[in-house]
Amino acid sequence: MKAKRHDMISKLIASENVETQEELAGKLRDHGFSVTQATVSRDIKELRLIKVLTPEGRYRYATVEKAEADLQERFIRMFSNCVLSVTSAGNLIVIKTISGSANAAAEAVDTLKWPDILGSIAGDNTIFIAVRDAKSVGDIIKKFQKMLK
Repeated sequence: MKAKRHDMISKLIASENVETQEELAGKLRDHGFSVTQATVSRDIKELRLIKVLTPEGRYRYATVEKAEADLQERFIRMFSNCVLSVTSAGNLIVIKTISGSANAAAEAVDTLKWPDILGSIAGDNTIFIAVRDAKSVGDIIKKFQKMLK
């Protein structure tokens, strides 16, 4: 029964904006599950659900994976809005941004978690990215340029 309830919770939060435990309990009851607020609270902990901000400015339950995907999309948009150029030197990639935006763009790069990127350092308008080996630089630059389109 617990597995079915967890499956239903996952489906509900994926398809609807569920904001409170009480609301989630009501939706579960509507689908034939007999639950208390305490049961729903335990389920939320077991499923490792978190609250994320919606575009409307409200909070809703989501899985960590969904929240990370949404955050990554935002960082990619920020990256594409502030990057001016992408070049390389050896196994370093140099990204120029509009003034004051390098930290945000570097955070976007870091959230991508690409295995060939060892790390990044950001200044005010420049980011240095250390790449595992020089052979990978061209492919990574192509990925960055694709993000800019």
